Amino acid sequence: MSRAELSPGAAGRVSIVVGEGDLASVLAGVTGDSFPRVLATARMIALMEIAAARALVPLLGEGELSVGVNLDVSHTAATPPGATVTATGTFLRMEGKLYVFEVVAEDGGGEIGRGLHRRAIVARERLEAGAARRVPPRG
Repeated sequence: MSRAELSPGAAGRVSIVVGEGDLASVLAGVTGDSFPRVLATARMIALMEIAAARALVPLLGEGELSVGVNLDVSHTAATPPGATVTATGTFLRMEGKLYVFEVVAEDGGGEIGRGLHRRAIVARERLEAGAARRVPPRG
C-alpha cells in the first residue's frame, strides 16, 4: 500500500503557557537535585515532537501513529513561567522511511531552541506489543 507524500514545508505547531509542571525545577522533587525555575529542556523537546507529529497526521492510516526516532536539538535561551512557547516542526525531506523535520521553539523574546528531528509512522498495536515484550507488566 502506498502512502501519500508530505510536501516539503508542511508544518505542525503547538503552543503552551509555561506552567509549574513545565519547569526544570519540578525535577528537583523527583531526583533531589537542584534545577532552575525555567522551561525544562525536556518539555521544549516534547513540544517540538508534538509539532512534528501534528504535521504527519494527514498521512496516518487506521491504527497508525508517528514516533520520534532521533533528535539533535539545542536549547539556547531560558523561558520563565507564564510565557507562551510555540514549537514548529517543518518537514524537510525523507531519509528512507524516516520523515526529517526542522524543529524550532520560540517565546515572546524570540528563538529558544532549534534542531533536527526524525519520525517514523508505525502501527500502534505493533509498537505497544513490542514494548510489552521488552518489559512485561508487573503483576
